[in-house]
Amino acid sequence: MTTHKPDCLFCRIARGEIPSRKVYEDDEILAFHDIHPSAPVHFLVVPKAHVDNLYDAGPGHEALLGRMMALTGRLAREQGSSDGFRLVVNNGRVGRQEVYHLHIHVLGGPEPLGSGMNRR
Repeated sequence: MTTHKPDCLFCRIARGEIPSRKVYEDDEILAFHDIHPSAPVHFLVVPKAHVDNLYDAGPGHEALLGRMMALTGRLAREQGSSDGFRLVVNNGRVGRQEVYHLHIHVLGGPEPLGSGMNRR
């Protein structure tokens, strides 16, 4: 796996250089609230090791990606999404990825989400 990139926003958040409202943290994964939420519940799940996007994820990342996905249900429920949530992974330019550090958007809340897709 790749290590941190000095100028990557999410690597800097993972290193604690930029503050965040943490939802969860362990040795490999950090989850924190989005600073521009698109839903009442909106947080990101990111690997601490730098991976640009799913194009760069390979067999060595399978366990980490599985752990990230497996965490989303529990964290969504803890944050107030007890009746459903949406996961969004924007990948590459056409997929509207803005921060080139792999991340999963978890969106939800007490009411149904709109039909639009998240753009971050």
